[in-house]
Amino acid sequence: MKEVMAVIRMNMMNITKKALADAGITSMTARDALGRGKGIVDLNLLSGAEKGYEEALSQLGQSNRLIPKRILFVAVPDKLVEKTVKTIIKVNRTGKSGDGKIFVTPLLDAVRVRTEESGDAVLDDE
Repeated sequence: MKEVMAVIRMNMMNITKKALADAGITSMTARDALGRGKGIVDLNLLSGAEKGYEEALSQLGQSNRLIPKRILFVAVPDKLVEKTVKTIIKVNRTGKSGDGKIFVTPLLDAVRVRTEESGDAVLDDE
């Protein structure tokens, strides 16, 4: 059993949630976060640069502002890790800085509070 933690753009949450549900992965937790990767990005400058404004292009990379992000936590059995990761990548990859990161970590156990079931039985299992 693994936890897939994905840091994605705020505006990609609904499409990511739908893609995961369509792939049979329906259980997840999401949180708002602030952060940045190794690239330095200012959203206003990025928007201007995408529109081709010279001023924005020249200033891009000079800001250290933390960008609003969404973090998804998805616990899945080992057999669904690859499918989960590929689904997240498929809908979030734009090829531009800020597409996000995915981290996969082992989980020792999971317990459903209501029934006290544990292990893979409490996870999506498609």
